[in-house]
Amino acid sequence: MTRPPAVIAACLACLPFVAAAATVDPAVARKLHFDAIVVDTHDDTTQRLLDPAFDLGTRHADGSIDIPRMREGGLDAIFFSIWIPGTITGERAVGQALTQIEAVRRQVAAHPRDLVLVTTADGIRRAASEGRIAVLMGVEGGHMIGNDLANLRRFHDLGVRYMTLTHGVNVDWADSSTDAPKNAGLSDFGREVVREMNRLGMMVDISHVSDATFDDVLALSKAPVFASHSSARALSRVPRNMNDRMIRDLAAHDGVMDVNYHMTFLSQPHATALKADDARIEKAIDAESAERCGEDEACLALAGGELTRERVAAGRLPRVEWTAIVDHIAHAAKVGGAAHVGLGSDFDGANMPYGMEDVSSLPKLTTALLERGYSPDDVRGILGGNILRLMDKVEAAAERR
Repeated sequence: MTRPPAVIAACLACLPFVAAAATVDPAVARKLHFDAIVVDTHDDTTQRLLDPAFDLGTRHADGSIDIPRMREGGLDAIFFSIWIPGTITGERAVGQALTQIEAVRRQVAAHPRDLVLVTTADGIRRAASEGRIAVLMGVEGGHMIGNDLANLRRFHDLGVRYMTLTHGVNVDWADSSTDAPKNAGLSDFGREVVREMNRLGMMVDISHVSDATFDDVLALSKAPVFASHSSARALSRVPRNMNDRMIRDLAAHDGVMDVNYHMTFLSQPHATALKADDARIEKAIDAESAERCGEDEACLALAGGELTRERVAAGRLPRVEWTAIVDHIAHAAKVGGAAHVGLGSDFDGANMPYGMEDVSSLPKLTTALLERGYSPDDVRGILGGNILRLMDKVEAAAERR
């Protein structure tokens, strides 16, 4: 069917920006990658750390994160996600969050030559100069503060430096992107939470929140905010992703969108197929994962990836290549500027695309960005410089209050 010119133009505007491929010297790309400070703002490996037998210092045949592979991938700083399901609330949620914080701190204490717990942008820079990997933490879901700002301050005192306001369901004071609206954005207490995070110097994370919550946060926050692990809705129409208006508004407030690597968030064909036939594929994967793992969240994450790949191999789901990550980075850079894009993989908590199964493959992103024509300075920013700038500003805003 022939489309009117206006429709064709609108469709072309939705395509990712792709510069003409440039020839890149692999040695130059590798040097740039390993000279840069590479930061990943969201990793769910914390669920694995709850197993007393799990050791970050050992190379593992499964999962995505351990010290040997972080070294191979040139990762300089990692934010471990403190996460429990949003259906767990109150004191139980607070207690489980504290248990996960302690698990992260225990791994750092066990590997002092490789890891160091830091809480500032300068701490990341100092760790990189020492040849150690900076470990930071983010709480993924405001339900874990139990509607009490004292718990927010407690998490901050223990080293947490961002909080994702919601996860998959609403909290009492903020709406999630994947739940029916309850607060029309932030409630009055939700506004108190954002103000207190600004005062503490804790980054406000708008991944997972509803569009209305996003707008309320931007209107209120006195410091730049960020999306720790979100991709572009123009390329995959899932509510967890950010639309172009949100990307522009985030950039206008000097925020950063850290691109998520989850196959569903990267690929519209994959997302569509996963939801097909009344979500039978998605429900089957969830059911098989639950049968295999029970309530073991680390096991559930790994099993979901394995079962997804089985369905890709059987032709039931489209294959998603790692280059889709670069497409989303390019789209966000085109819409909001390269200075407002970063990396938020969701390793060990999502289904990774082919070719980016673990952290050791990160240097591919640097090569691909250079091939697409991004300058070395832009690439250094995307790899970690942009989030360091945001952290500096959040810290400075707290100091001025």
